[in-house]
Amino acid sequence: MPFHWSVWFLLLAYSVLPVLLALRVVMRRRAVGFSLAWLTVIFGLPVFGALLYLFMGELRLGGKRARRANRLHGPFQEWLGELCAGDPPAEVPPRWTPLARLAESAVAIRPLAGNRIELLHDADASFQALLTDIESAQRTVHLEFYIWDSGGRADTVAAALARAARRGVKCRVLLDDVGSRRFLRSREATELREAGVEVVAALPAHLPRTFLVRFDLRLHRKIVVIDGEVGYVGSLNVADPRLFKQNWCVGPFVDAMVRLHGPVVEALAVTFLEDWELETGDTLDQLRVTGDAHRIPPAGKAVAHVIPSGPMFRPLSIQEILLWVIYGAREELILTTPYYVPDEPLHAALIAAARRGVNVTLLVPLTEDSRLVGYASQAYRGDLVAAGVHVLEHRLGLLHTKSVTVDGEVSLFGSLNLDPRSMFLNFEITLAIYDVEFTERLRSLQLGYVSECRPLDLAAWRSRPWPLQLAQNAARLLGPLL
Repeated sequence: MPFHWSVWFLLLAYSVLPVLLALRVVMRRRAVGFSLAWLTVIFGLPVFGALLYLFMGELRLGGKRARRANRLHGPFQEWLGELCAGDPPAEVPPRWTPLARLAESAVAIRPLAGNRIELLHDADASFQALLTDIESAQRTVHLEFYIWDSGGRADTVAAALARAARRGVKCRVLLDDVGSRRFLRSREATELREAGVEVVAALPAHLPRTFLVRFDLRLHRKIVVIDGEVGYVGSLNVADPRLFKQNWCVGPFVDAMVRLHGPVVEALAVTFLEDWELETGDTLDQLRVTGDAHRIPPAGKAVAHVIPSGPMFRPLSIQEILLWVIYGAREELILTTPYYVPDEPLHAALIAAARRGVNVTLLVPLTEDSRLVGYASQAYRGDLVAAGVHVLEHRLGLLHTKSVTVDGEVSLFGSLNLDPRSMFLNFEITLAIYDVEFTERLRSLQLGYVSECRPLDLAAWRSRPWPLQLAQNAARLLGPLL
């Protein structure tokens, strides 16, 4: 009896397609761990693994979007250069000049002097400051977030935006289409639009587009710019921690933001407007008139460096910056992250820092909001403790602040997690802050978290049940894909 054509198709998909995709993975010359993880998926999950690679295996922004992004980036950088031309030169301490050069080479944005940086140590302080600034806005309010979750204090932000729009303030809200999907399709979003607020979905993700682009390339930035003069960056989404994901049994999210005055806001403003243009089609000429990005006089003494990252920028650029910071530490390194699923260079760098005598402390949540990510993260933690890293697990909620302090002198702060998704896939925003005074304030916040943590017990980690070890080690193999 002759085979039906569908049988031949299935045999082809089962045998030939994995081989072709494996050759594709090898020839792409990505990181070894990333490539091996995909080879495991392709051959370990016949047919399904191949389909998964076709949907998620490569950095596809979509041909039209990618061409527009490449065309726009240069003109926006030229505009930022014009705005910053008259700003005072940034005097980065000699020890950290190579870091500043590395970051500038990656994103074509130079460090900017003359800034005042206020650390907002929790969600309450962040929401209160944001509401006050929106209420006093005169010209523009620009918000860019991964998640907007209705309820509680998120609704107070929406009400403040509606009032601002009704009094003539130009309000633009850019939200990731996956992270904010429920809100973007809600009655609350409709009411904001009716009030005059422009609410736009970034990186649209729907079924037909999954064949053309990667649906898991997400806009993970948290940026606020008000009147082109006040900026915010950090880890907080527009979501009330008293309500957000409370059925996930992880406790309230623990976040922090910074409030910025000074020339560094110019770089934030142009970064937002470039993202806005990419999604809306508003032209650069239009945004020069309506975007409210303008020269800002010095407001303080801090030197800060805006570092956007994502598929549009040089591959591995944010990883290079993070590795330089870790290898540059001499005495102390404190890191906070909700997700520690490192690639091999990052993991090795932390271990090497501890072994050469640096006091390395890694603060992570006791429980993550993803079981698979949690398993992968747990698989790494004991190795760090064995090498001398202090791994502290936060017990009073999901520690969501993303921060690094180095020797009490320099800090990194923003939306970047210590996982492959943040470093290689997502659009992120990070501030490098070359200021001892601010770094000490951030370090104090980190030490406050320490008091809410328990140290990882290495003996207990080594003696955990073998089925759990197997699950965690298997999740670790998939770490580059999480």
